[in-house]
Amino acid sequence: MIINKRPRSDTESQTPTPPTPPPPPPNFMREDRAASEMSEDSDDRSTPPHPPDSGSGSGDSSSSSSYLAPYPDQVLENVLENVLCFLSSRRDRNAASLVCRSWYRVEALTRPDLFIGNCYAVSPARATSRFGRIRSVTLKGKPRFADFNLMPPNWGAYLAPWVAAMGKAYPWLEKIHLKRMFVTDDDLALLAESFAGFKELVLVCCDGFGTSGLAVVASKCRQLRVLDLIESEVLDDDVDWISAFPEGETCLESLIFDCVDSPVNFAALEKLVARSPLLKKLRLNQYVSIAQLHRLMVRAPQLTHLGTGSFGTLDDAAHGEQEPDYVSAFAACKSLICLSGFRVIGAEYLPAIYPVCANLTSLNFSYANITPEQLKPIIRHCHKLQIFWVLDSVCDEGLQAVAATCKELRELRVFPIEAREDVEGPVSEVGLQAISEGCRKLQSILYFCQRMTNAAVIAMSKNCPDLVVFRLCIMGRHRPDHITGAPMDEGFGAIVMNCKKLTRLAVSGLLTDKAFAYIGEYGKMVRTLSVAFAGDSDMGLKYVLEGCPRLQKLEIRDSPFGDAALLSGLHHYYNMRFLWMSACKLTRRGCQQIAQALPRLVVEVMKHDDEEDTSDYVETLYMYRSLEGPRDDAPHFVSIL
Repeated sequence: MIINKRPRSDTESQTPTPPTPPPPPPNFMREDRAASEMSEDSDDRSTPPHPPDSGSGSGDSSSSSSYLAPYPDQVLENVLENVLCFLSSRRDRNAASLVCRSWYRVEALTRPDLFIGNCYAVSPARATSRFGRIRSVTLKGKPRFADFNLMPPNWGAYLAPWVAAMGKAYPWLEKIHLKRMFVTDDDLALLAESFAGFKELVLVCCDGFGTSGLAVVASKCRQLRVLDLIESEVLDDDVDWISAFPEGETCLESLIFDCVDSPVNFAALEKLVARSPLLKKLRLNQYVSIAQLHRLMVRAPQLTHLGTGSFGTLDDAAHGEQEPDYVSAFAACKSLICLSGFRVIGAEYLPAIYPVCANLTSLNFSYANITPEQLKPIIRHCHKLQIFWVLDSVCDEGLQAVAATCKELRELRVFPIEAREDVEGPVSEVGLQAISEGCRKLQSILYFCQRMTNAAVIAMSKNCPDLVVFRLCIMGRHRPDHITGAPMDEGFGAIVMNCKKLTRLAVSGLLTDKAFAYIGEYGKMVRTLSVAFAGDSDMGLKYVLEGCPRLQKLEIRDSPFGDAALLSGLHHYYNMRFLWMSACKLTRRGCQQIAQALPRLVVEVMKHDDEEDTSDYVETLYMYRSLEGPRDDAPHFVSIL
């Protein structure tokens, strides 16, 4: 069963026009259209300088023969520069770049934001030579299954070559967003030294770096506005990185470090918050007590997003002191709309958040083991809530309370407090049906449970037709409708039939090839599909690969699909970002056929132990398109066919 990892959660240099690269293959830098992906726009939308006029005029107006009119192509490019600088959508820009050579060249010159969904799909040299005026970079590395320990450590996705290339090509770079990349302290030091006006660093699910690297960024990036560490593994180097921020007023607007599993210097943190008048987002780690949280809130009543830290007393807290007025502190935060944290929750402190509930649009209780009785007094005030993450400890009763109040809800995630197959979970089809009946504007749901019915899933497909993301994770292998005993085919079939906007789907439970036939026939908008412990035969995967033209990302584990199923997608793999298959029925010979038929596709075969593999069986297959061919940093357990 796929268990989702819970959230642990300006001056511009003028550069010479780069040489015109050759036209790209049609799939170069194709945009991934999944709604959950990051892409920030540059703040500065100024039009890049025009190239000098190719003609020159004389001072004598009568000497018209001395005037050379600009070439038509140059006029077009001047016009295009003024138009394309207002085009922010990656999809639109990619389409524009494919019109002709001239559009390709101008689009590259005017693009301020670079998004690369797979760091091995293109080389740093190719990317920086094509796009010469980039201010913001988003870069993704390992596939999502790395979050669930399904990928061996040290697989790759190293930031080092990228930061080295960007440091030379983009000295004016302002923003870097990284996801599932291996980042070292040396990388962070080079980043801090290379970009004089650097403003924004976001590290999501990254590893390899520690507090010493953070200290370098904090001390050298004096215009830093955003430092967000989200679900990343941060090593404790015994370095006081909070104290490394420069003295005086800072530019900080967002500081997120709830994933840092080591204490911080609270005195330095309090001073930092006090001298950051622009700070809007602050998410604390579990080593910040509720009393310390109170002191920070008093210093920063302007916060709009708050991660509370532990939301309880810590072992070293002083005894006998009078409790601060937590209710007044929350009441003073008039702009607070997003609340998270609650890592070591003290239930007696929950009433303190009542004053802000009416204004909340996002509430994250995914670390809080709270009961339905504790949730109800909170949720009954949350009429504006649009995003709600919670543990299944709230039971069906708690979800019924959410359905009764939160009519504006757009996203719901229900995580398991015990991710085990042999326990009877506290949420079921009862909670799902209540949500579908009460929250009709729902667009995204992730729901972990141990039992489900087709009727409840069908009801959701009819009550919430605007669903874009539907991820139902029935923990326990091959579990049928727990009332009728039938496969869950009809439920998932109804989702793809009735939810016309669906782009992301995760299926589970007892499923036959019929469910995949439904997906292939009706899932024409599906771009991301996750499959676990499902299917009867190769026909199931064949239905999907032949029927879903927009499929970009396909993740499969522990399913009976073999070489015939894999080969049925030859026509589509160049249009996909990646395919992941683990613990299926693939052979090395079948994977080799794919590699020979599609030379632009990188076919990686992985093993998870050091023993010599003499069998033809493939443990893990990871395929992705690339302009560069096989990478040169593959570890010993990766074979590139």
